[in-house]
Amino acid sequence: MTLQKQFTVWLVALVVMIVSLYVFRGILLPFVAGMALAYLLDPVADAFERLGMNRMWATVSVLMVFVLFFIMMLVVLVPTLANQMAGFAEKFPSYMASLQKLILTSSSDFLPRFLSDFDAASVQNNIKDLMGQGAKWIGTLIQSLWNGGQALIDMLALLVITPVVAFYLLYDWDRMVATIDGWLPRDHQYTIRRLVNQMDESVSGFVRGQITVGLILGVFYAVSLSLLGLNFGLLIGLGAGVISFIPYVGATLGLLVAGGVAIVQFWPEPLPIGLALGIFAIGQFLEGNILQPRLVGERVGLHPVWLMFALLAFGSLFGFVGMLIAVPAAAAVGVIIRYILEQYLQSPLYRGTKGNLVLKPQDETEDEA
Repeated sequence: MTLQKQFTVWLVALVVMIVSLYVFRGILLPFVAGMALAYLLDPVADAFERLGMNRMWATVSVLMVFVLFFIMMLVVLVPTLANQMAGFAEKFPSYMASLQKLILTSSSDFLPRFLSDFDAASVQNNIKDLMGQGAKWIGTLIQSLWNGGQALIDMLALLVITPVVAFYLLYDWDRMVATIDGWLPRDHQYTIRRLVNQMDESVSGFVRGQITVGLILGVFYAVSLSLLGLNFGLLIGLGAGVISFIPYVGATLGLLVAGGVAIVQFWPEPLPIGLALGIFAIGQFLEGNILQPRLVGERVGLHPVWLMFALLAFGSLFGFVGMLIAVPAAAAVGVIIRYILEQYLQSPLYRGTKGNLVLKPQDETEDEA
């Protein structure tokens, strides 16, 4: 088979896979979630096997521990978070009104000193309009998140399928990997294995590391804000930790929400407001200097901009299922692009017809002479 035919075959297979994902996106959630769960828990099952368990007992033990932990979190956290979310949605308009009043009052005191050439009343009206638009946008966002949460709760019945799918995939994981490896084209098996290993390193390094970072940050934010006495501190802290999966977004959004709530709740006391903002500053220091370098590292090869684009693109195309496959897809595309670039840099298309000879610019040649 010629190279052109091989490329055509793989391109057709890729198109069929993408079309299948789009067509069946409404029923794929429990299966994709089960596959992701099996992928994440496979190293733990392998560790249990090294301790002397057979694969069946290792799989059962790992899934039982996970399911018990998941149920415990649902029983302990979900009622509290649901109450705080309902209370936050109810009090959000009053919070925005209080913030708007504080900003307008402050602007009337300070703006004329620095903006004497402008009409202070028009500036205040612009601030009022901006706050109104912001309140409308954030209210819509919160409502969509709440509706999404309701939809996820409604899908708990479907999520019963996820542990079953995860069990069978986790039990047969090594066998499936060996079978798929046997299907690889013999002429390209070593190249494909190398690329797949790089994809696996990127995905496992990022996902497992980022989940750990998000959990640590979420617990830190939630406990610290709750001890400070901030209203809805548990909800804001855990939400910031979960959203920290998207680089810079979780900390920024958490800082804005916590800062706004702290200003309304504690004004005019500067100490608790500063402590609320300082908690996120400490969290960012821990994430950037300790957690990210140690738990995620630089080897994953996923640039934050590329990751955010992948999450938005796949989320808009495939919904929540797209969010689950965005990181593996982004890692795979990144590895393939780096491989293509590596091949290009070694090809005559880059080096030219003179082989490895690299011609220096004329000015550098004249300087050396």
